[in-house]
Amino acid sequence: MEALIRVLDLISKWAIPIFLVGVPAVGLARGVKIYTAFVEGAKEGFEVAVRIIPYLVAILAAVGAFRGAGAMDLIATWLAPVLEPLGIPASVLPMMLVRPLSGSGANGVLGDLIRSEGPDSFAARMAAVMAGSTETTFYVLAVYFGAAGVTKYRHAIPAALLADLAGFVAAIAVTRLVFG
Repeated sequence: MEALIRVLDLISKWAIPIFLVGVPAVGLARGVKIYTAFVEGAKEGFEVAVRIIPYLVAILAAVGAFRGAGAMDLIATWLAPVLEPLGIPASVLPMMLVRPLSGSGANGVLGDLIRSEGPDSFAARMAAVMAGSTETTFYVLAVYFGAAGVTKYRHAIPAALLADLAGFVAAIAVTRLVFG
């Protein structure tokens, strides 16, 4: 086991430097004009970034309005009596509401929860597991679909929200099993 840890540690230290040197070296060996290819890639990356800005602004404004208007607190108050019998602390509910919308918003919710209830509290642990086992669905859809020019989401949103639900259920089960 010790040898495996040393090998993994060595790989993790050298993976990025080897990648940064190895990719240009392979390109040179194949006769690719490295600098020209790099500049073309940078141009495409910049164009994608500019193209997704409206989608990012829209999702961040929606999340800010949702939190700022107090809708999140209102929903948390309504759903708390339903979640308590399931073993889900009411303080975790904002994480479940914000996580599909915004990663930074979810990090803020997690930080608030850790400050208010402590890092070793059951609620903080459950929220941390939820943050690690779910995705920022609407943010990802906005960025990736915006970058690809996809305007008809069809089944992507229901499928992604179902995946989030599975992640939340798994996080609750694992947290209750390990820490409950």
